[in-house]
Amino acid sequence: MHVMRLDELRGRIDEINLELLSLLTERAQTVQEIASEKEKQGVPKFDPLREKKMLEDLVARNTGPFTDETIRQLFKQIFQASLSLQLIDHKQQLLVSRSKQKANTVIQLGSTVIGTGKPVMIAGPCSVESYEQVRTVAAALKAAGVTVMRGGAFKPRTSPYDFQGLGLEGLQILKEVADEFGLRTISEIVDPSHIEIADQYIDVIQIGARNMHNFELLKAAGDAPIPILLKRGLSATIDEFIHAAEYILSRGNTQVMLIERGIRTYEKATRNTLDISAVPILKQETHLPVLVDVTHSTGRKDIFAPCAKAALAAGADGIMVEVHPTPATALSDAAQQLTIDEFNTFFEVIRQSGLF
Repeated sequence: MHVMRLDELRGRIDEINLELLSLLTERAQTVQEIASEKEKQGVPKFDPLREKKMLEDLVARNTGPFTDETIRQLFKQIFQASLSLQLIDHKQQLLVSRSKQKANTVIQLGSTVIGTGKPVMIAGPCSVESYEQVRTVAAALKAAGVTVMRGGAFKPRTSPYDFQGLGLEGLQILKEVADEFGLRTISEIVDPSHIEIADQYIDVIQIGARNMHNFELLKAAGDAPIPILLKRGLSATIDEFIHAAEYILSRGNTQVMLIERGIRTYEKATRNTLDISAVPILKQETHLPVLVDVTHSTGRKDIFAPCAKAALAAGADGIMVEVHPTPATALSDAAQQLTIDEFNTFFEVIRQSGLF
């Protein structure tokens, strides 16, 4: 008799579990609908005042045997799971999300294609300093088989007294040299009003680390008919990085590339800390090409090659590195720029690795 009674009670528990699961599923589906409405209205996902009121109402109706504190803890877990569900749904709705677009975004720069699985090398001086300097680098890059050159014309610097770049003149130099050698060019723009001008001189607009959260610049880049290279901010999380890219795509420009350039940590052995894990995460969560800047992430020429190989092994679509004819006389980032001979050695090591 006692055994039959125990089995009966256990059977009832099983039934209640199924009822609870059904109710939790229905609640989760309702939460998803709420998330969709919040997205349309621009309402924050987390509403602490409503959560507090729901908990108070539930505790007020509690008749035991669970204590009020137990009821709070149980429903807090349910609320937390619901919030996590809303956040997951939000990520999946992003235009940059891999779930939104399964196929890789491919950027076409003349004969160079980025995002197909064949990595690209991007190299050039930190700053455009003169026609002769840029032409010397361009000739070396062309001879090495590099097709995309970088060069800073507008330079946001930590100190207002440091070299800020040649501005429009720098863009003009880049175009003149690139046209001569058949190269494609990348340069940073810091002012939304300069995007239209830049479109006349360069092939890719770079939004630098210090401007990753410059939302007006991101919006302007989203309105521009030109590929964008977006750098991760100095202390930006991957989620913040992804949402910065979303600003651009949300305005209509789908030609966006991401570049990991190291983040600021307590470590002093390198200029920044290269977050290699960001590469596979960004490749999994977004459909955008992902590159790695070994120069700014490490600041150490002696480890550029192993870090570049690590980036390529992790799935990076390309590597960016700085090259200068005479780094010792460079007007910016002198210590971390490769000489032309050093670049040729670096590039050969990368090619011999079988990863490039």
